[in-house]
Amino acid sequence: MEVVRPGPLTTVQDGGRVGVAALGVPRAGALDPDARRLANRLVGNAPDAAVLEATLGGVALRALEPLLAAVVGAPAPVRVDGSAVAWGAPVPVPAGAVLAVGAPTSGLRCYLAVAGGFAVPPVLGSRSADLLAGLGPPPLAAGQLLPVGPPAGPPCWIDPLPLPAPPRELLLRLDLGPRADWFTPVALRTLDAGRWTVSSASNRVGLRLVGPTLERLPGRGELPSEGMVLGAVQVPPDGLPVVFLADHPTTGGYPVLGVVPAADLTAAAQAVPGTPVRFTRSMR
Repeated sequence: MEVVRPGPLTTVQDGGRVGVAALGVPRAGALDPDARRLANRLVGNAPDAAVLEATLGGVALRALEPLLAAVVGAPAPVRVDGSAVAWGAPVPVPAGAVLAVGAPTSGLRCYLAVAGGFAVPPVLGSRSADLLAGLGPPPLAAGQLLPVGPPAGPPCWIDPLPLPAPPRELLLRLDLGPRADWFTPVALRTLDAGRWTVSSASNRVGLRLVGPTLERLPGRGELPSEGMVLGAVQVPPDGLPVVFLADHPTTGGYPVLGVVPAADLTAAAQAVPGTPVRFTRSMR
């Protein structure tokens, strides 16, 4: 496929890089793995085949040979050569036709799969773009050619189970630690009762939140850098929490108040700026 219009930010993503954090390499991968798997299922791919993750949609590609495509994730208008086609279903795209995904009507990220997957060269076992480490293919650019692999299986023509709607409010479970003891009792009460909103400064590295600050205990100084995991809630000196997403750094020196389970981060991938956020302590 040829990139006609790259959109605000469109990257190639699969299941990410596993087992290389010790090398300083983040996992990367699709922020909404449920949408990635469903898009691949619709066109007959394996679940971890590479797809396109289009933040705010806006991507358009020309098929250089006939192919089958599907768009899921954030609901958005989908057109082939200007004619409306189905969202959330396999769509034939003739050779020379332009497949275009418009701006989402809700949510943030659209996922576009093609039969055979996007066969860009893998790096450390993954085709994912990592925007923090600079690994994998760069974000899409106009005129770029994207190789497509051979179809792996038959498409799924049945109606799939619907994905959850983009959140009106993001409720994130939180397992406290490892540095909860760096924060004041007031900060922990604020954590339970506070209300934040998603900042427009959020990206694939982290969900940045705006709202009440979380105070550290005085006299603690600064931590040496330590390992970071997906979902870690790091609190920098300004007291505003950051929830680490797929492109997070593998180490960091600000204290981690707690960790959000990976299952809750799928909704975070579709939370637009201004979405209300609450934390609830996990009962595990």
